[in-house]
Amino acid sequence: MKIGNKLKKQFVICVVVYVFSLLINLVYALPDFAVVETNNKKVTTVESSIQTNAPTFNFKSGAHILMEASTGKIIYANNETETLYPASVTKIMTMLLIMEKIDSGALKYTDTVTCTKQASLMGGSQVWFKEGEVLTIDEALKCIAVVSANDVSYAMAELVGGSHDNFVSMMNDKAKELGMDYTKFMNAHGIDEEGHYTCAKDIALMSRELITKHPDILKYTTIWQDSIRNGTFTLSSTNKLLKTYSGLTGLKTGSTSQAMYNLSATATREGLTLIAVVMKAPSGDIRGQEITTLLNYGFSNYSVLEMCKEAEVVDKIKINKNISEEAEVVTKECKSLLMLKGEKREYTKQINIKEKLIAPLELNEVIGEVKWIDEEGQIVCKTELVVNKKIGRSKIDEYISRILQKFTRFEK
Repeated sequence: MKIGNKLKKQFVICVVVYVFSLLINLVYALPDFAVVETNNKKVTTVESSIQTNAPTFNFKSGAHILMEASTGKIIYANNETETLYPASVTKIMTMLLIMEKIDSGALKYTDTVTCTKQASLMGGSQVWFKEGEVLTIDEALKCIAVVSANDVSYAMAELVGGSHDNFVSMMNDKAKELGMDYTKFMNAHGIDEEGHYTCAKDIALMSRELITKHPDILKYTTIWQDSIRNGTFTLSSTNKLLKTYSGLTGLKTGSTSQAMYNLSATATREGLTLIAVVMKAPSGDIRGQEITTLLNYGFSNYSVLEMCKEAEVVDKIKINKNISEEAEVVTKECKSLLMLKGEKREYTKQINIKEKLIAPLELNEVIGEVKWIDEEGQIVCKTELVVNKKIGRSKIDEYISRILQKFTRFEK
């Protein structure tokens, strides 16, 4: 049945008034709801072969540390903050800054580096990089990671930093950012120089940053033998443990007459990644033996319990001022807990999301946190919660469309 013109006008007026009254309420007076959720989830782990005794080692080197990579927890330390010459272990920081450029997109593996006169004059470990010679960044990383090439390290410092001196400033800025309180760099290659020093703890810190934030570096630090210059120049690793220690993934050796023998070694077994650092060892053999002892101790006595993965969805919520979609709440980073094998522990997982969340929200905007609490009420680990995409504020036409959809359904 057709509706008369008068009824049509009345109907239209009613709809307009209804729509605008809703818009006023929705757009300008939307109530802010609180989303605070606690999800109690108990996690228990039981493993065999408990180890409760503190380690006692008869080491001959000057300083040591054993760190678990995912948590940064220190398992063993000896003279870990004593400042010593790092030698070519310095190149961990050099590789870290290079990898930051690559992973940011500012540098590509296929880009090239040209040897300058100053770079060609570097002594010690080298690949006889000649002035004017060109290598790809891929080849340059092989030279640094595998044979500890001082000449290529210097050239890469000039490329990334604009000058070697500026690159050294970048190294020291990064060291400060990482909390390397006992470190000062004077060069990018590690040749002994007055005022160039670090400690075992700081080496572990920069090693952890490199392998956890830029894992592609392991493609280079695990190379036993390779070549450059179209296969005419062979590269053989200075890290002999690559051939003898199961699970070894790197990381960097270093030795000079003053520094003696240093090594930061990384290894992974059954999901557990360890970083072992030895400094001022009397010989390369003793360095290797003590690294092996540290790693064996760690793998024999510890495991990691993954509490959450990076970007793991923990909830889906509606956001005020957005009517079209739910926001996925995800963990900002992976979190693990270091445990002694055989240890029985129970945790409560608590999720807290901020109140009064109003669109717009930016990608990765922090909106809460998740934490794990042990039986004694102590927080054992936590991470922030973020949204995994941008959540825009709904426009008036979206509200009108939604209202009309509802009205149409009502009419039917």
